[in-house]
Amino acid sequence: METFGGALREWRTRRRVSQLELAVSAGTTQRHLSFLESGRSAPGRGMVIRLAESLEVPIRERNDLLLAAGFAPAYARSPLDGPELAPVRAALEHVLRGHLPYPAVVVDRHGDLVSGNAAFRALTRGADPALLTPPVSVPRLLLHPGGLAPRIVNLDEWAWHIVDRVRAEAVRNPDERLRTLATELAALAPPRPPAPGPRHLGFAVPLRLRHGDGELRLITTLTYFGTAVDVTIAELRLEAFLPADAPTAAALAGLAE
Repeated sequence: METFGGALREWRTRRRVSQLELAVSAGTTQRHLSFLESGRSAPGRGMVIRLAESLEVPIRERNDLLLAAGFAPAYARSPLDGPELAPVRAALEHVLRGHLPYPAVVVDRHGDLVSGNAAFRALTRGADPALLTPPVSVPRLLLHPGGLAPRIVNLDEWAWHIVDRVRAEAVRNPDERLRTLATELAALAPPRPPAPGPRHLGFAVPLRLRHGDGELRLITTLTYFGTAVDVTIAELRLEAFLPADAPTAAALAGLAE
């Protein structure tokens, strides 16, 4: 098992935070932090948690830091289908229904589908059944030739938006499955488009989907459980698709009907 000092130094380096910056944020001294990283001092349980919070370490990995320091894990990992998380499941289903007639999904840390509303199912109707067989990878469903990729008008732009997002998550919170997924998605993506010109405003990349004789223009929002103290809940993501123009809003309303 990796030492606490080595793991702490690795997270601090990954977050590009100096010892002094982390010490100030966690309410300690640079000297003490240096001793913790070198193994000359042992942290208390509260210090481990404060350092992990300051570095925005995911709570799954906070448990690993606690174990490395000789403490029991502090954060539960409840099964999503267990009775403890029944209120969470009910709340998520309520949000998904409330977002209708617009598509929305709940995914886990790897982008695998946990739940989706009727509008999302309508949007993905006609995809290769193999891509809709659990576990359903939403990024793969979007970019695979058997999924939505043939319908995406701006596939080059959208595909690299997805690839870069998965890569960034894999760097920020290292995970072998995420790295493998990013490699797979990059192989599915067309050549990366040229860098945007000086007139580019940096607005959210729209998902432009062929729909009948027209086109759906969608933007997405991501929602996290920011105060979760259960690993399972903390790793859920709600991704909601919103119409970027009035014709798309009208088309989605018709699709739901």
